[in-house]
Amino acid sequence: MISDSKTAPARTKTQKMVRIALVSALTCVLAPLSISIPISPVPISLTIFALLIGAYVLGTRDAVISFVLYALIGLAGVPVFSKFTGGAGVLMGPTGGYIIGFVFVSFFTGLFIEKFENRRPMHAVGMIIGVLFCYAFGTAWLALFAGMGFSQALLAGVIPFIPADAVKIAAALSIGPKLRRMV
Repeated sequence: MISDSKTAPARTKTQKMVRIALVSALTCVLAPLSISIPISPVPISLTIFALLIGAYVLGTRDAVISFVLYALIGLAGVPVFSKFTGGAGVLMGPTGGYIIGFVFVSFFTGLFIEKFENRRPMHAVGMIIGVLFCYAFGTAWLALFAGMGFSQALLAGVIPFIPADAVKIAAALSIGPKLRRMV
């Protein structure tokens, strides 16, 4: 007979793996939902929202693992990236820098949520820092792979997205803490 002291760590590990998989699945479902805007090759998607919620539910390390799992699923060709695309060609295309930058969204959001447990303004700071890193990678990549100047890439890949990302941050700040308490 196995004692409870030996099964409890295994159960906790299994629960953690299930949470990571569920957040990856949530990202796979939400990320492809996107709206194209005529001034940019970069669509508005729910990827950042999924990552922000994932950081609340999982914390830093597991949120990053969940994002990497999502990215690997997309790189394998499953259409989980924005506009229901997938494959390595997406990463090497004009929007690939945003996919790379998403890891910073998960990392900084999770870090600030863990470090400042009940301080939502600091959670917002972590989210903003993560999104700014995502913008930086995305803008540099867009300029390089779409043949744009930095200013053009900024106008096409950041400026139009600020209002939508602010709404995603506000929604995550509202929903995330409740989900964190439930988990």
